Amino acid sequence: MIAVVVLIAAFVGFTQVYTNILWYDQLGYLRVFVTQNLTVIGLFIVSALIVAGLMFLSLWLAYRSRPKQGAAQATDTMRKYQQALDPVRKIVMIAVPLIFGLFAASTIATQWQTVALFFNQEPFGQTDPQFNMDLSFYVFTLPFLRLVLGFLVTALLLAGVAGLLMHYVYGGIRLHERGIDSTRAARVQLGSIAAAFLALQAVNFWLDRYSTLTSNSGKWTGALYTDVEAVIPTKGILAIAALLVAILFVVAGFIGRWKLPLIGAAMLVVVAVVAGGLYPWAIQRFQVTPTEQALEKEYIQRNINMTRQAYGLDDTEVMPYDATTQTEQGALREDTETTSNIRLLDPNVVSSAFAQLQQFRPYYQFPDMLNVDRYEIDGEVQDTVISTRELNPDQIDGWYNQAVVYTHGYGVVAAYGSQVQADGKPEFMQAGIPSTGEISDSYEPRIYFGENSPQYSIVGGSEEDEPLELDRPQTNDDAAGDAKTTFAGNGGPGVGNWFNRLSYSIKFQSTDMLLSDAVRPESQILYDRDPRERVEKVAPYLTVDGNPYPAIVDDKVVWIVDAYTTATSYPYSTPSVLQDATQDTQTAQGAAASLPPERVNYIRNSVKATVNAYDGSVELYAWDDQDPVLKSWQKVFPETIKPYSDMSADLMSHVRYPEDMFKVQRELLNRYHVTEANSFYASDDVWSVPNDPTQQNRDVAQPPYYLSMRMPGEDKANFSLTTSFIPQQNESGNTRNVMYGYLSANADAGTGEDGVKSEDYGKLRLLELPRSSVVPGPGQAQNVFNSDTDVSTELNLLRQGASEVINGNLLTLPAGGGMLYVQPVYVQSSGDAAYPTLRRVLVGFGENVGFAPTLEEALDEVFGGDSGATTANGAGVSEAEAREAQGEEGAEGGATGNEEDGASPSPSPTETGAAPQPRSSSLQEALDNANTAMQEADEARRDGNWAEYGEAQERLQQALNEAMEQDGATE
Repeated sequence: MIAVVVLIAAFVGFTQVYTNILWYDQLGYLRVFVTQNLTVIGLFIVSALIVAGLMFLSLWLAYRSRPKQGAAQATDTMRKYQQALDPVRKIVMIAVPLIFGLFAASTIATQWQTVALFFNQEPFGQTDPQFNMDLSFYVFTLPFLRLVLGFLVTALLLAGVAGLLMHYVYGGIRLHERGIDSTRAARVQLGSIAAAFLALQAVNFWLDRYSTLTSNSGKWTGALYTDVEAVIPTKGILAIAALLVAILFVVAGFIGRWKLPLIGAAMLVVVAVVAGGLYPWAIQRFQVTPTEQALEKEYIQRNINMTRQAYGLDDTEVMPYDATTQTEQGALREDTETTSNIRLLDPNVVSSAFAQLQQFRPYYQFPDMLNVDRYEIDGEVQDTVISTRELNPDQIDGWYNQAVVYTHGYGVVAAYGSQVQADGKPEFMQAGIPSTGEISDSYEPRIYFGENSPQYSIVGGSEEDEPLELDRPQTNDDAAGDAKTTFAGNGGPGVGNWFNRLSYSIKFQSTDMLLSDAVRPESQILYDRDPRERVEKVAPYLTVDGNPYPAIVDDKVVWIVDAYTTATSYPYSTPSVLQDATQDTQTAQGAAASLPPERVNYIRNSVKATVNAYDGSVELYAWDDQDPVLKSWQKVFPETIKPYSDMSADLMSHVRYPEDMFKVQRELLNRYHVTEANSFYASDDVWSVPNDPTQQNRDVAQPPYYLSMRMPGEDKANFSLTTSFIPQQNESGNTRNVMYGYLSANADAGTGEDGVKSEDYGKLRLLELPRSSVVPGPGQAQNVFNSDTDVSTELNLLRQGASEVINGNLLTLPAGGGMLYVQPVYVQSSGDAAYPTLRRVLVGFGENVGFAPTLEEALDEVFGGDSGATTANGAGVSEAEAREAQGEEGAEGGATGNEEDGASPSPSPTETGAAPQPRSSSLQEALDNANTAMQEADEARRDGNWAEYGEAQERLQQALNEAMEQDGATE
């Protein structure tokens, strides 16, 4: 029975390995799986043999050299131990070392990456400022030596304890009233082990000298004044002393005199405490602390320089920007490229609009957060809000439906970022089923691999097989039923033969798969379909960005995935915890995946990966081909990463600067924008990333935003990733929320040529505002919006009929010589199928606020009636059409979406020639009356005068009704 259970368990374990081999082999990355596992297995076996071998050797030597008269001289207790041990001695001498060896080996095997990098390391070509060692020593060699040292110390301790116990049991060591007696063999063996242990401690002391360069024990990372002047010299002295004491133990083992080595060991401990602890403390306390700034200046500068290098901040272009808050007519005339690309669609808000207008069936869905990309339409590059229409597995019941019928999503849906339809709906450039539009009418629309795919699907078959997969709903009025299809790619391992089918039935614990006739001879199984997961599996040495995004590239839908190489021991570089550094609104809401809680102090966006949405094929491109960490991994896994010169021009044009790396960089720039040691020491210019002012919980950072804009000093607009900086905020919350800095990363990689990336891609530009700045930060700008009486009154109008007003993302742009804030405002009516539509645009510049149906109107309100700005066609709504659409949705519960929603968008106000009308005096009077009534109602409520409060509420309602009537009359 036990044998049967063991065989079943072994077969189940085998199927897990076998199915992994099939998966990697089908994808073309079997070498990764084999290399990784052979490395792990090799490490496990070698380390287990070393520990077990040393323990066995120690036990065997102790037993072989036992005294012949030991049994006669042994006490009754010892004789009982010997009698109990003798029958199983051989088993114990093998089993105990083997057990300890397996435990130790399991720990070492998890460090396979450290070992692989050591044996395949590439030099950095740059040395540290203290020892002049190539940085590869700290990144690759030092972690490996530390690992080996710790392992050997553990092995020696286990061997020493095993030998000591064996000598004691068999009389090699005897305890009596006069002290301890030992045989010469026991002395030699234990003395040699002690000497080896001390020799390892000598190596440990010597390596500690180098480890000071990555130490975080001081105020700043790296070897500081006390480390250089006290710790490093004393560690060298301790290393020599430990080596001398080790020699004394070897000698004592042969001559049998332990006094001298024991005194030496005691002195070593004393010196380690005094020289290694008290002496550095005294230097720090009495020499450094009184003159810390002067003495630490050199080492702080090292920390600044090395940290900026490790995080790719050293080439940041800093530009003083004396931003104004004063508005004047025509101020935006020189910022046409920026104002014409201002994005009015918030990808975090309009998902439900995409769903209602383009979902078509309940078994489809869109993610909560859409993505921002750009496409060239009619010769102009347009910012785009884009998403794939994926399956919603939660809406599918039954194994057959889940695994065989509903296998894939269908199509890409994309909308212009800077324009909407006249009624506030997204202006789609790619939409519908079948999928058509401005981007492509001939791309492969089926989405088998995405972020919301089923756990697994059984697909494929021969040409003679009946199609079983639901391809897409028929959207033509004269079509009946749904179109069917059969997957024709090479997307997963075959499950046509009985053994593969049995293996995958065990893997997914599915008897249906084993018995169903839907699994045919040519069938494949698709699983592990999330783009991030696929890249992580084929490149286990990379850290993958939390926000892959889809793009139509060369008539195929691909997921573009950014991936990073990292290190933990870059000298003098301040560490960051990736999970903490990348937290913002998107990760807090689960819209983007969080990075793991890894502590790193070096990062490079070394790899760009693509995952084909149809067949799941993964391509890795060496984006930063000069990164020594990546070059080392390429030696470990050769021929798995292609040069970026293999990327097509179309793919290159959709590569963007990665969000998570940008978040890490901006977190470091809060302090490391300061490049001079004295100012850094004083902490007199520390910044913060502002919290997201659009969220009720404002204790989470504002995410960076992708925008097409022209930075001051640039010749043309670029697709960029941007963020703001404000002064460091204290716990009281009373710190000024004003702008101190604005960072932009150039995210345009394309040049129009295959395999050639833009020289300006990845360029970081930092605008530094004067420290006397009164330019509002994002939080203050949002407060200005919220406190504006005209804005508040009009928002109350929009909330009539239980409609909800939703503030979109607050965009910050350097324009007009200052900082321009733009925020789309959406209205969502009540009802289960309601969705947000754009109704207003908020614009802020200094203390001036514009609030209008179109971006142009709002800008003109801010800049004295004529901003001089050029805006995109459709950058706003026709108030009459928007209000009419909102009323229909409120009455009917929302639109359901049809093919024409995506294929034939409504013309924008500009296209129809419907110029926005000025606000009438009657409307303004009604709004003023409503505002006055609101203030009187608030005052009555505070005074507890509920009679006056009721009267004021009646006047408010009357004024609002009048305003709504007047508003309709002006259209």
